[in-house]
Amino acid sequence: MSTVLNAKVPAGELRDKWDNYKADAKLVNPNNKRKFKVIVVGTGLAGASAAATLAELGYQVDAFTFHDSARRAHSIAAQGGINAAKNYQGDGDSINRLFVDTIKGGDFRSRESNVHRLAQVSVDIIDQMVAQGVPFAREYGGMLDNRSFGGAQVSRTFYARGQTGQQLLLGAYQQLSRQIGLGGVRLFNRTELVDVVVVDGRCSGIVVRDLLTGEITSHAAHAVVMATGGYGNAYFLSTNAMNSNVTASWRAHRRGAMFANPCFTQIHPTCIPQSDESQSKLTLMSESLRNDGRVWVPKNADDSRPAEQIPESERDYYLERLYPSYGNLAARDVSSRAAKRLVDKGHGVGPLKNGVNLDFSAAIARLGRDVVEERYGNLFQMYERIAGEDPYSTPMRIYPATHYTMGGLWVDYELATTIPGLYAAGEANFSDHGANRLGASALMQGLSDGYFVLPYTISNGLAPLLNKPVPTTDHPAFVQAETEARERFNSYLNVKGTRSPDWFHRELGKIIWDYCGMERTQQGLEKALSELPALYSEFKKDLRVTGSGENVNQTLEKAGRVDDFFQLGMLMCRDALDREESCGAHFRSEYQTDDGEALRNDQDFCHVSAYNSTGDPMSPDLVKEPLVFETAQLATRSYK
Repeated sequence: MSTVLNAKVPAGELRDKWDNYKADAKLVNPNNKRKFKVIVVGTGLAGASAAATLAELGYQVDAFTFHDSARRAHSIAAQGGINAAKNYQGDGDSINRLFVDTIKGGDFRSRESNVHRLAQVSVDIIDQMVAQGVPFAREYGGMLDNRSFGGAQVSRTFYARGQTGQQLLLGAYQQLSRQIGLGGVRLFNRTELVDVVVVDGRCSGIVVRDLLTGEITSHAAHAVVMATGGYGNAYFLSTNAMNSNVTASWRAHRRGAMFANPCFTQIHPTCIPQSDESQSKLTLMSESLRNDGRVWVPKNADDSRPAEQIPESERDYYLERLYPSYGNLAARDVSSRAAKRLVDKGHGVGPLKNGVNLDFSAAIARLGRDVVEERYGNLFQMYERIAGEDPYSTPMRIYPATHYTMGGLWVDYELATTIPGLYAAGEANFSDHGANRLGASALMQGLSDGYFVLPYTISNGLAPLLNKPVPTTDHPAFVQAETEARERFNSYLNVKGTRSPDWFHRELGKIIWDYCGMERTQQGLEKALSELPALYSEFKKDLRVTGSGENVNQTLEKAGRVDDFFQLGMLMCRDALDREESCGAHFRSEYQTDDGEALRNDQDFCHVSAYNSTGDPMSPDLVKEPLVFETAQLATRSYK
């Protein structure tokens, strides 16, 4: 494989690149589109929108999900909203401002051309979803309403109460269902990708496992789209759905797709704190709550009074103090680190003193309870059910938790990986968010990639293949991949050790969180890189998987996913150790300013770190893609 990465960025001014690309892209005649088959793995916002749109264009599409229904994808859990540069509020927003905010939010570690395209097509996403009937919130006069999100000084976030991801996914799902009914899409549910098949250097299909019967089969296609989400569950405790995993992306990586910036993982500042050591899931509370909620801790670390009894003069509204220009809507990474520092100093609240207060008393006094309930009612109900406290009368307790991953499969401007014929969309790729994602931009990227980018870029890749033969599933490469998959799952069953996959996953997550979480050090990362291989060796010798591989066996499914998390975890720590700077959510304690902010090293690390698989995640092959900023000038990021 070439060690030179070609991002295929079109020529021309930044604002014209996407239009130039579309004008010059190769097209496929409508009658020829039905000659091409495209596999889409994952049915969240990116996958469902891509599958529906490609089928609408005339391609044959096979869509795969390990859920029982496509609408159970993790996109449904997104709460707060979706960004778009519509400037409906007349507050100075524009495509360029959204572009600059996103570049700045990612701390200048993302590709300029991809980010500008994302901002450019954001305005089309809202029109598309409104046409599908998505019930966005509206103002009294009927116009679409907006709220603010972290890292921005304008109101550009469109929302559907606290259920925006659910409503957007239902919109994409209905379009997918329409195409299933018309025969344009074949849906394979309860089916998990376990390998990618590469023939003569090109992705020719996938190997899947039926989660109900254990049967392993192959599917061939002209192109494969990975839309399988992120890898936040490597930390064990995260806001991700319990089944979210990295297996699809990691199997592609092992077959030759480069993995980029694996250490860029986002910690969300607004989650319900962990309640005990046996907990296996964390719950996100939408960032939109920081529109009206004020974050504070007691000034006195020994203050044990209930929050409502602590007077204003004895409260530290630390985000408003540290970042007056953005206040409680400072970007996620800086807000998370600020909370961690105060909790570490003993100012935490709650039974375990592991949280901070998110207080709505001022908003209720200013707007009235009815308005606050209209905006956030379902989120308040969810919090009360989990925490057993009424957030209308006492502040919510929140603390940062793993949420999103900016790293992923390396893709070029066309969203193509380093394996020809294999594409990655949504959170599965690395392309748009740099070292820190802005709030409400995940839904924007997923729908951008699926509805407005892939339909153009895939045709550009497929056009030269017209009437050329492609390998079928009886090709030796498919047979070999199936055999290897069966042997791998049988090996998990045959270890017959004493510990479950969940036990190993929890121990793995603790190591990664402690040493490659919110704050990283050379000493800690080196310790993680000594402990992870030892724990992985124990996993191979002492894993216990009960049951068989010929029926539903969630323990066996988990074993395969944890195996891939181990290998990814080593790569994450290696990448974090090699990147000797602080940028965005990647915070190395050795590299910070006098006031505790991230200290970038643009001279040595203004690049994308992309890794080839060598078979040993402890010794990956690093390839750098230089980042060039022609429009957004490199500057020290500040939210003060």
